[in-house]
Amino acid sequence: MAQRALPLPAARLGRAVRTAGAPTAVSGVVLLLPDGEPDSHRRPSPLSYAFQLPLARALARAGQDDGLAAHVVRYRCRGWNATDAQLAADAEWAVEEVVRRYGDVPVCLAGHGMGGRAALRAGGHAAVDSVLAMAPWLPEAGVDGANGANGANGADGAEPVKHLLGRQVLLVHGTNDARTDPELSFRLAERAKKANRDTCRFEVHSDGHALRQHRAEVTALAADFVCGSLFGRAYARPVADALAAPPPLGLRMPLAAGFGKSLRG
Repeated sequence: MAQRALPLPAARLGRAVRTAGAPTAVSGVVLLLPDGEPDSHRRPSPLSYAFQLPLARALARAGQDDGLAAHVVRYRCRGWNATDAQLAADAEWAVEEVVRRYGDVPVCLAGHGMGGRAALRAGGHAAVDSVLAMAPWLPEAGVDGANGANGANGADGAEPVKHLLGRQVLLVHGTNDARTDPELSFRLAERAKKANRDTCRFEVHSDGHALRQHRAEVTALAADFVCGSLFGRAYARPVADALAAPPPLGLRMPLAAGFGKSLRG
């Protein structure tokens, strides 16, 4: 007898990650969006969720004095699934849930891989102040439903970018990424910069998709950006320079070894 497929779970927020010394009131939220797959209706991978927890803890520590809460989003399924853009829809749901739970607080969407694409696509929500896309999976123009619901914003069916106006946007990509093409994230950043000057991109030389080789630097960069964009802290000099620099300089900014050891140096 054929087995009946189990229904997919609803999207939900993982437990809030906060430090013991953080204020009781939540003043800002970062939503971490795990990696996924282009096409799949399977349940989300527990590994992709677990992969985001160390970063969630690091961000919560960095923003504890400002009342930062971090949540890792649990998707309904692991696939983007063409024009359904399910991961982006789940990201938008998660922002709405933050508003319901915490009220009018600034939100940063921080995604990795397919989660990076979801962060960029859902970044137009009114509650979103900033978007961090790490090794984002992006389609070639006109492929995989890139046009989406906001296709008028994209050139030749490319991912939309005009909805990012007014947000702080940071992309980070390893130059040796064999899964997601770094050149595609550069092209998106180039278009986004024309629509929104508060856009920059860092390249992590010799690193791959998981950004493991320079994890400490990537984590420090993420913490500096999240706390700066949500709470108005001064950005580290390299981030401020990248945001101010014209393309392509501010979109091919190398992430220096040791970033984070002396952020204001």
